[in-house]
Amino acid sequence: MTTVDIPPAPGAQALPAADARTPRPSSPRLSSPGPARRRGLAARRRRTALLWALLLGGPNVLLLLVFVYRPLLQSLYLSTLQWNLGSPVARSIGFGNYVEWFTAASTPTVVTATLVFTVATVGGAMVLGLGLALLLDRRLAGRGFARTVAFAPYVLSGFAVGILWLFMFDPRYGLVQELLGLVGLPSPQWYTERPWPLVMVIVVYLWKNLGYVALIYLAGLQAVPKDLKDAAALDGASSARTLRSIVLPLLTPTTFFLLVTMLLSSLQSFDIIKAMTQGGPLGSTTTLMYSIYEESFVNGRAGYASAVATVLFLVLLVVTAVQMRFVQRKVHYS
Repeated sequence: MTTVDIPPAPGAQALPAADARTPRPSSPRLSSPGPARRRGLAARRRRTALLWALLLGGPNVLLLLVFVYRPLLQSLYLSTLQWNLGSPVARSIGFGNYVEWFTAASTPTVVTATLVFTVATVGGAMVLGLGLALLLDRRLAGRGFARTVAFAPYVLSGFAVGILWLFMFDPRYGLVQELLGLVGLPSPQWYTERPWPLVMVIVVYLWKNLGYVALIYLAGLQAVPKDLKDAAALDGASSARTLRSIVLPLLTPTTFFLLVTMLLSSLQSFDIIKAMTQGGPLGSTTTLMYSIYEESFVNGRAGYASAVATVLFLVLLVVTAVQMRFVQRKVHYS
């Protein structure tokens, strides 16, 4: 076979023959930024994130500083003063108000009433609320109406609820007296004889807040995977065993949330006690929260009331810290 050299066209330049030893020009590459440029980009991102954080969270932080932390610090300062409401003169006494509270004869009664009221209301609401939630979780006729009726007392005014139940507990004409008479029991003196005033307040508080606890537990029950309960039923587990081994462990986040919120709410309860007993008789229903109101607005001792408020704040702080430190370990997050 012979090769034929084709001459170039007129006016065209002949291309040089390719040489295998001639290196091909490499395509340009994007050079990576140096360390200084990377640090500059990272600093710019941090400034942008900080700006967005200040823009979005700044108003909330400002409201907390003005309406939460400023009154807290002011209360701490007032607790070191001997000052009556309306008086233009205040005298610094250091820890005198705290010493007086810890040595007062009424302090053990107040602490006992607070402890009994808190344990009874929180424990009772958790147990009864779980039982009510299990009942409302079943397929029953009128289930939606029953859920509404159970939750309705929670949205009512605590003072109005206290006044209503005050008439119901009347030992002569009240509904409770009529119900006890049907089973042949006399009505206790709910207003005057210990421990019935405290029992009366606890019952009303439970009635008002039971629907809230049941609603939160009901939401937790509906979040339990149905496959797990079906698998337990196939394995022959009873309803009680399924509740104990599957449902309750999966409800621990809900239980922890309710324990924290109900404990804080119970320690700060005021309206029902004010409406029904006003702390009596003989201080048997005077809790720490009601004692703060009584010392400040009835007795006019603002400095002493601030010291009691500081004690209540420390109690709430310690209880919350203990719950977050120890109780949360038992919570199983799925």
